Amino acid sequence: MKILVCISVVPDTTTKITFKDNDTTFDKSSVQYILNPYDELSLTRALEIAEQNAGTVHTITVGESDCDPIIRKALAIGAHEAYRVDAQPKNAPFVAHQIASHVKSENYDLILTGRESIDYNGGMVQGLLAELLQWPLINVATEINYSDQEITACRDIDGGRENVKSSIPCVVSAQKDLCEPRIPNMRGIMMARSKPLNVIKAIDLPEFTEITKYELPPSKTGVKLISAENAEELIDILHNEEKLF
Repeated sequence: MKILVCISVVPDTTTKITFKDNDTTFDKSSVQYILNPYDELSLTRALEIAEQNAGTVHTITVGESDCDPIIRKALAIGAHEAYRVDAQPKNAPFVAHQIASHVKSENYDLILTGRESIDYNGGMVQGLLAELLQWPLINVATEINYSDQEITACRDIDGGRENVKSSIPCVVSAQKDLCEPRIPNMRGIMMARSKPLNVIKAIDLPEFTEITKYELPPSKTGVKLISAENAEELIDILHNEEKLF
């Protein structure tokens, strides 16, 4: 079995975000990058499935050379081989087309992604990728299993859980609670140095979207404490000052 895991490199959640060039460009200086947590879950589950079925796991990332240390972490966790499309991940359609181009030249049985990247929170790549490949999609799965050429998955829905089956090949995105992410050990870190990290030239595509401006959310204001016995004051504030109802 041959599995491809889509990896995003994202800023650490503790990083202070700033912009430059009149708020049109994300400022990468002094930013600490990490492996996208949802993708880390999909990588761990991919490795578990591969180990049970004598399979291999590849990863793919759309990004420039500064992503390589994070990609090496994925190799240290256990991925057998990595691919990096040498381009800025401009937007979800661009990323999906780049990955689909690579998949069409390979013979993958399963593609796993995270539900979204924690920087832009778009959650679009898996759907676009499935459409470009004309593969089934199971989105935001909390359980993923493989048996007899079939993927079974469980996903949370409004008021309950849904069990889904799909033939392979298919695309599945990982939700939290899927598994416990693996931590690379010393042996894995040493082996990662010799594992292939293949750089792919990006395919030419039209400009799907353009970022015109970034904005930071409004600064948090102070907290106003109201006595539990004074519900009328709270209602008055919510109604007349905050205009919530």
